[in-house]
Amino acid sequence: MNFRRSSSAACCGCWGIEAVRTAIDGLTRHAQARMQQRGIPVAALACLLDYGRETHDHRGSVVVYFDKAARRRLAQEAAPGLRPALSKITRTYAVLSDGGEVITVGHRFRRIARN
Repeated sequence: MNFRRSSSAACCGCWGIEAVRTAIDGLTRHAQARMQQRGIPVAALACLLDYGRETHDHRGSVVVYFDKAARRRLAQEAAPGLRPALSKITRTYAVLSDGGEVITVGHRFRRIARN
């Protein structure tokens, strides 16, 4: 399942139960486990896939993360009440397969190499 470019309502916390089930069913079991272990909500993943920047890791995968421009777009479109929580969301990253399946997710503690 390809997760790219879902609706921006998903990022704002307006997901219905069916949309959450669909998103969770499309993740690998490894990604589901890492999201639970690392405390990353499905809405944060939706924001990342909507607004994040993609870069190839030269190993057959794509890394999606928030760069400065993506953080700015997200802050402009987010509801004012959600803006304080964005700092934690914008430190997340996801690794996607070439087919668009989410392989793993995590929190970024250092720069992502862009070659």
